[in-house]
Amino acid sequence: MANILEEISSAGFPVYLRGFSAIDSYLGRNSGAVVHILCGADVVDLARLSEEIRYPGAALADAAFNFGSKIVYFHCEDTPINSAANPLQRYRPSFKFLEFYQDCKTRRFFDPNDLYSLLRGIRDGTAGKADPAQWRQWINTDTDYGRVITDAAMILARYFPETSGRAISEIAVMFNHSYPPPCTEEQRLLLTGLLEAPNPAAGFELLKSTGYIGTYWPELAALDDVDHSKEFHPEGNVWKHTMETLRYRKAGGTGAGFDLRLSLGLLLHDTGKPLSESAGSRRFDGHAELGGCQARRFLERLGFDSPLVNDVCYLVRNHMLPAALPRLPLTRTGEIMASPLFPTLLELYRCDESSSFKGLDGYYQSSAAYQSFLKYRRNPYRTADGKKLKKEQMKG
Repeated sequence: MANILEEISSAGFPVYLRGFSAIDSYLGRNSGAVVHILCGADVVDLARLSEEIRYPGAALADAAFNFGSKIVYFHCEDTPINSAANPLQRYRPSFKFLEFYQDCKTRRFFDPNDLYSLLRGIRDGTAGKADPAQWRQWINTDTDYGRVITDAAMILARYFPETSGRAISEIAVMFNHSYPPPCTEEQRLLLTGLLEAPNPAAGFELLKSTGYIGTYWPELAALDDVDHSKEFHPEGNVWKHTMETLRYRKAGGTGAGFDLRLSLGLLLHDTGKPLSESAGSRRFDGHAELGGCQARRFLERLGFDSPLVNDVCYLVRNHMLPAALPRLPLTRTGEIMASPLFPTLLELYRCDESSSFKGLDGYYQSSAAYQSFLKYRRNPYRTADGKKLKKEQMKG
């Protein structure tokens, strides 16, 4: 990625990180899977520099490049950036909070809306919670309302995750305008961006309160209509339980962020419950299998890659198995435990159990059973369930 930015700069075009990318750079945070760039080159200039350019649509960006796991979106500025009419002063993204830039060459930051004090508070952990009165000043009713809503959700998830439900409701009523439906790529980027945040629940709550989730992600909206037994899930209904599970994820080391497979697995693991609520004599019976099918439809509709979809469906379909692992025969569990994804499935189980206040005894027992499976699978003198092999079996 750095190479293409250097090439653009070397060709004489100014290049700036913009919005979330510049803010995260200022805060010293990982840039995540998506990088937003404001530059003085146009799409023809960019096309001359790389054959890998694609055009996602003007509503999203003028051009995009894929660099491994990262996507760089270019927003091309018509007016030369070094002209007297400085476009950093006139360029207006839909949410004023995002008017923040960093020159990729000099590393200097530009702050046209005087946000430094607020950003310092976020960096130092003293910014507190989102203030609806302040947000009312930021929101520009003459811009793209769809983008304002998604920007606001991302800001809450990234920088104000502890905002109260009441404040989120007050912010949500500011979004009472219609807007064009977001394209598939916009929805996928929004979902991925929210799940990159340490606690995305605040962003999801805003999207639910504004009707976005009900309109575009009905599989998730249905979770709010299904009650849980207070005996097993005192944290609330299926929606609240799902949001709670995301709080218990662990970030990878060296700024690796959160595992998207695990995050999507947690988000979707109970999507089968609205479908199975009245099925059979046991409530939610078969919801894991139904959820696996529901997750596949949801992720494929949003355009996620097939390997990721398959991995998430494995997690959703099997998320009930770890709880029963210590008492199930190997004939039922061996193939599932042999998957390289099984450690991620155990992590999903840990987050699921942690959010329901059951304690982690079951998780530790299941982890021990998995360790025994790995140990005996490598032992040439025992079967995978620990039984000694007969001599004729060892010869074979």
